[in-house]
Amino acid sequence: MNVLIKPIITEKATEDAEVRNRYAFMVTKDANKLQIKDAVEAFYGVNVEAVRTMIVAPKPKSRYTKSGIISGKTAPYKKAVVEVRSGETIDFFNNI
Repeated sequence: MNVLIKPIITEKATEDAEVRNRYAFMVTKDANKLQIKDAVEAFYGVNVEAVRTMIVAPKPKSRYTKSGIISGKTAPYKKAVVEVRSGETIDFFNNI
């Protein structure tokens, strides 16, 4: 079972990767820290120092359409911030 869904590439996550050597991933809800550590080490070939996890809460969203206002919310997901050993990096864009 693969616990990593996709890397999170935002301005904040990119700066965190460049400055503090931490990378953010969207992971499955039932994944624990040891599974996330093993998956990142196996997939990217780096040594993981620490893993932090959090559940990102859904945010309310609304749109104005021809038929009126549509209200809803974004999906909740689990996020993992992985800190790798100093001197090692993860390159997300090597397959492009």
